[in-house]
Amino acid sequence: MNSVSTAQRSLGATFHNSKAEVVVWSPLSVTVEICLVKNAKCLPLTENEYGYWSLTTDELQPGDLYRFLLNGETERPDPASLSQPEGVHGASQALDLSNFKWTDHQWKNLPLEEYVMYELHTGTFTPEGTFAAIEAKLDYLKQLGVNAIEIMPVAQFPGSRNWGYDGVYPFAVQNSYGGARGLQQLVNACHQKGIAVVLDVVYNHMGPEGNYFSNYGPYFTDKYNTPWGQAINFDDAWCDGVRRYFIENALMWFRDFHIDALRMDAVHAIKDFSPTHILREIKQHVDQLMIETSRPHYLIVELDLNDTRFINPLDQQGYGMDAQWIDEFHHALRVTATGEQSGYYSDFTGIAHLAKTYRDAYVYDGQYSPHRNKRFGIKAEANPGKQFVVFTQNHDQVGNRMMGDRLGQLVSFEMQKLVAGAMLVSPYLPMLFMGEEYNEPNPFQYFVSHTDPELAEAVRKGRKKEFAHFHLEGEAPDPTAEETFQQSKLQWERVNQEPHATLFRYYQTLISLRKQHPALRHLNRQHLKVNVDEANKTLVLHRWHEDQHMLALMNFSTEPQHVPFDGFSGQWQKLLNSADTQWGGAVLSPEFVSSASSITLQPESFSLYTSHV
Repeated sequence: MNSVSTAQRSLGATFHNSKAEVVVWSPLSVTVEICLVKNAKCLPLTENEYGYWSLTTDELQPGDLYRFLLNGETERPDPASLSQPEGVHGASQALDLSNFKWTDHQWKNLPLEEYVMYELHTGTFTPEGTFAAIEAKLDYLKQLGVNAIEIMPVAQFPGSRNWGYDGVYPFAVQNSYGGARGLQQLVNACHQKGIAVVLDVVYNHMGPEGNYFSNYGPYFTDKYNTPWGQAINFDDAWCDGVRRYFIENALMWFRDFHIDALRMDAVHAIKDFSPTHILREIKQHVDQLMIETSRPHYLIVELDLNDTRFINPLDQQGYGMDAQWIDEFHHALRVTATGEQSGYYSDFTGIAHLAKTYRDAYVYDGQYSPHRNKRFGIKAEANPGKQFVVFTQNHDQVGNRMMGDRLGQLVSFEMQKLVAGAMLVSPYLPMLFMGEEYNEPNPFQYFVSHTDPELAEAVRKGRKKEFAHFHLEGEAPDPTAEETFQQSKLQWERVNQEPHATLFRYYQTLISLRKQHPALRHLNRQHLKVNVDEANKTLVLHRWHEDQHMLALMNFSTEPQHVPFDGFSGQWQKLLNSADTQWGGAVLSPEFVSSASSITLQPESFSLYTSHV
């Protein structure tokens, strides 16, 4: 295991006893100096083992701007910079993260199985687009029932408009959002209100603009191809320094920012054939940190491989990730609700696959995938429900549509309520995408603010090419235009308008029911049965815990459907029916249903009944 201290960050500039400890990894440099902007003075660093250079000085103080001078000729920002107040090409700013006054000492993080997540993008969640503005909305999220926010990446990126996946300073918090202090304040405020914070981080590639890593050393390798060019060097010559860099980054978020969980972007694109995979090594260090701090921290991965090795425990030779996103639940639900089967949706048949993902988590767990033209996946029988994150929408599934249209723009109001119910009664961790709870009509489109004209044009062309396999007509919005960013912002006035207010109350009720009832709250995948009628497009999900049983009845068809209760003994009491008048429907469904009768499900409706046996 890499010799990384969990107690404190070592890379970049840190402060101890009024002195700065400066460390940079630059194994191929002959000389390295730190140049202070305030007096144009350059101080030489001492070469150490394995390509590290260091200096202890009292001439660098918190708030000072600095750059590194490599080989007496190349000035660059610090690759482990904590702040880039002048953007990705400007000087780095030294910060002392330890002097923030935390007041969250009573916070111990929530059990992962209790998470109800809400993904948001800092720049478009509020008109102001800042951490402070998110803080002002925490009471709203608390009222909704959310207890964990997932913030899209905040690592410094070019300009002020970006999804965050083009970050080039993984340790620096985006200056236009409020920087490191703003993020610490937001996390502190979340914890005061009982809300956990999940931060999206990108360890599979770096953005192109402001990417000066190769000036410092072999951060990248030509051994593998990735969608973004050269792969990050996790297993080639000099990889130890790169691995330490990312291990220290993960530890910093947990230790210095009190982040509760990391969502790690597209880990299937991480190329690493080392004896110890980088994800496993990160987990080992996080486990050590948790022993020292007595705070639980979670690692959640975006994974497109249906491979349980990533989420199996360390003692089973897995990588130890606590949970993963499963797009396949989304895809099966989306095809069931819309019938759309273009692109990667072509692998999904609809309601039969929705039933399978309730039972098996993965839809493809060893069978042939027509879209991939190969057998795909492995069974996840031993993995508990809390290891899978499900959603009806997320930044990818909305923003990577050509027009960025949300699900609410594609289906009826009744279907929106149905898919919300289908997701929130699953035996998995639910995640909402900002605005879905009230049917935000604005799209969420792809946007960047690159300052390099050639790069901006390449992004435009790349987006156009990306949609070719979906056979769509028209032109994608210009990702570089300010207008594309502005029209992706939430319209908060909609929350109090109809039918948005009704949908908000509906989500609120569903989340509350999930928390209140043991049969929904306990994510036991063994206590679950699914009955599906493909011809009539109905699905009955039966979940139970001890003596409490729950039936979720779903009708995805546009006609009323009759579902017999003869397979379910006892008397069942209604908890919710999306077709009832209080939810904007037209009927009142029966309060009680017995095993000797049947129930008529309204078109595109969701019903929830409970019984104690």
